[in-house]
Amino acid sequence: MIRGIRGATTIENNDKQEILTATEKLLRVMISENKIDAEDVAQIVFSVTDDIDAAFPAAAARQIDGWSFVPVMSMREIPVPGSLPMCIRVMMTVNTAAKQEEIQHIYQGGAIVLRPDLSTVKENN
Repeated sequence: MIRGIRGATTIENNDKQEILTATEKLLRVMISENKIDAEDVAQIVFSVTDDIDAAFPAAAARQIDGWSFVPVMSMREIPVPGSLPMCIRVMMTVNTAAKQEEIQHIYQGGAIVLRPDLSTVKENN
């Protein structure tokens, strides 16, 4: 079955290293919590708010061993007034036997406010 796994995080500064570090941390938790193997990933789409432009968050996937062939893309979010600033979102499309309700969507930092109904604190892995 093909499923989407969502994740999001926030950063403090529009800084290349901070963007890559926060994104890699988010990806590693998404991978761990959902027991994802790179071979099962169809694609990963990353989006950022307008206030982030110092780096492509998709580059963080390349820092994870075995993930260099996963197709990735970075794009901008729609700039809706009042939306969460300094936010990086991830949509990972994977092949999995997990049921929809078994998927662990990961929200870290200030992004927990986006889906508090799905969020459990999973900051480190």
